[in-house]
Order: sequence, then structure tokens, then C-alpha cells
Amino acid sequence: MKAVIITQPGAPEVLQIAERPIPQFTADEVLVKVEAAGVNRPDVAQRKGHYPPPVGAPQDILGLEIAGIITEAGTNVTRFKIGDKVCALVAGGGYAEYCNVPEGQCLPIPDNLTFIEAASLPETFFTVWSNVFDRGRLQPGESLLVHGGSSGIGVTAIQMAKAMGSVVYVTAGSDEKCKFCEDLGATKAINYKTEDFVAVLKEITNGKGVNVILDMVGGNYTPRNLQILADDGRLVMINMMEGKDTQIDLSVILRKRLTITGSALRARDVGFKADIATSLQKKIWPLIASGQIKSVVNAIFPANQAPQAHTLMESRKHIGKIVLSFEG
Repeated sequence: MKAVIITQPGAPEVLQIAERPIPQFTADEVLVKVEAAGVNRPDVAQRKGHYPPPVGAPQDILGLEIAGIITEAGTNVTRFKIGDKVCALVAGGGYAEYCNVPEGQCLPIPDNLTFIEAASLPETFFTVWSNVFDRGRLQPGESLLVHGGSSGIGVTAIQMAKAMGSVVYVTAGSDEKCKFCEDLGATKAINYKTEDFVAVLKEITNGKGVNVILDMVGGNYTPRNLQILADDGRLVMINMMEGKDTQIDLSVILRKRLTITGSALRARDVGFKADIATSLQKKIWPLIASGQIKSVVNAIFPANQAPQAHTLMESRKHIGKIVLSFEG
């Protein structure tokens, strides 16, 4: 099969098409002919040599989410059969014509979605559900602040939280991105380059603050996040794009009874990811099938243009998801 491989850690140009063996699958896995694969920021980190894949995952083939058709199924597989159209979260190996996937990490593709649209879902939907609803315990009527509202994570969190009955605020880096987020369902989008999100949200919430924050920024955003959290608020960290080090006032945590948590999904076991898939299929997939929640794809590249896809990802000019196509 053809696959996009990392020839060595470095710039986008290190990504090249190469021949690789079709992967073997276990009794609990399916083999998927990949039609499309989502591009995500962890892929960029791995390409640079900063995010090694977990044990058992392909070491030089990127890709955390795919959509395609099942061509083979292990003897223990019961939920899916050969010929089913699925999208799936994978630990690696998604940038290839074939990928093996644990059955529990697969979800059926809703009839109203293309392979391209379906490939944009798993990584962000699994991440948002696990962190906002499971760890962050966001409840209907509560408020959520998402940093990076126009990112793949952001456009997913906006739609999911609003659909589940919460008020959503976001930060984004341009007026165009802010308008997009508000059109998608955010109550207020704050341009972090021209506005102070703490001051804006204090005014909007009459000083109360927000209940949950989903943060991929880290660094000096952390003390500001604590300032704007409401009493009993929860800060959930999923990345540290501005650095892992910060200084905070611990008394704020005590006074407001705050929770600071975070997680990385990739290395979690199959059972953990399968539980998330079950929740998504029950709670979110019907909303996708009805059109209430939509796939937001910004750009599509053929697989041999993976370097251009990574260049766009690193530019931060995109809104929503970037997808590689293996169709044809």
C-alpha cells in the first residue's frame, strides 16, 4: 500500500509517499481501506520528533483518524462487517491506504456524510467528549470557554456543548474567525489579539465567570483562566502550545474551589476509547445524522500533498479541519 511517512524529523517536506506492507489485524480489529484521513496538530508534533507514538502504533506513518470501508474483520468482531463504512480513532497509521483499527474505536458513518466529512470527526469528537463532558463534567445551563475556537477542537466543542444545552464562549485570532465561531453557535467570540478575554467575560457574566474552560494554550493563559473561572469551576488542559511552565496563585484555587485537570487521549487503552465511542454514538451521532451538528472541513489535499496540508496547519490560517484524501 501507499503511505505518507516521516523520512526524518523536520519540516513538512520530510513527509513523503512510500510503499509499506498492508498492516496485519488481530481478532478484535478490522482492516479499513482508507478513503480519507484527518490532519491534526499532534501529527505536526510527531513529524517534528516531539510526540513519539505509543508502543504498537506505526512509528513512521502519521494519522489519528480515518474514514473508509471495512475490507477484513477479525474473528471476535461482532458490531461491524466487511463492506461497512466507518470512521475511527487510531493511535497512528492513518495516513495510508489501509489501517487496522480496534472494533471499539470505530463508529458508523452517518448517511448524510461523505468520507471526507467523516474523517474530520473522530479525533476532535473523542477528545472533546472525554475532556469537556467526562472530565470537565459540563452540564446543561453551564458555560464553557474554549480557547482556539476556530480550530478543529474548537468548532467541535462549540457545536457539541451548544447541542447539549450549554452556553459557549471562545477566543480566536481574527475578526473573521470570531464571526465564524458565532455563526456556528458561540454566544461570544473574543479576538485575543485585540481584547482581554478575562475583562470581556467578567462583563458578560456580571463577574460570575465561566464554569468550564477547555484550554490548549497553557503558559501565561493559566493564571488568567483561573481568574475567569466561576466558583467550583473546572479547567481542563489538552495541550500547552504556549509552554508548560506558568506561575499561579494557589489561593485562587482554594477560595473558588477550582479543579484543574487534563489528559492526553492517544496512549489510553482500547477499552477507554471504546467507552467514549459508545457515548458518542448514543448522544452525538443522532445529532450529526439530523444535521444539528456538522462536519467543518476547511481544506482537502490529496495524500501526496501532505506537506502542504501540514504547512496550512502550522500557519493557523485554517478554520475547522484539514483532511487528506486517498480516494481513487
